[in-house]
Amino acid sequence: MSTQYYEAVGRRKTASARVRLFPGGTGNLVVNDKPGDDYLSREIDVAAVLEPLRAVGQENAYNITIKVKGGGVTGQAGAIQLGIARALLKINPDFRLALRKGGYLTRDPRAKERKKPGLKRARKAPTYTKR
Repeated sequence: MSTQYYEAVGRRKTASARVRLFPGGTGNLVVNDKPGDDYLSREIDVAAVLEPLRAVGQENAYNITIKVKGGGVTGQAGAIQLGIARALLKINPDFRLALRKGGYLTRDPRAKERKKPGLKRARKAPTYTKR
């Protein structure tokens, strides 16, 4: 691999991903030192991760290495997707329109709501008993 790369960070829920794109690659995906297909077990997550590359027509132009931690599988996939989109933007600012149109540059703000005292979960109240 060449030493020149483009790096970006993506986050989703409690997952955080550091993405590096190496130009002149063959589309190789490595997540936490494992092949991308092994780490991301569901095909839908692998497809979601590579969507920003498809949106700009650069599917096999880069080798990608990713360090991701926190959250679950889907949250990590969302974090990786955002990281790849941000790294592509650093490579070529002209990609902004295509990435924005696909919604790949927007950080998804949804996160788990905190539990409140007196409730079972964030909003679920204990069962009411009359007697």
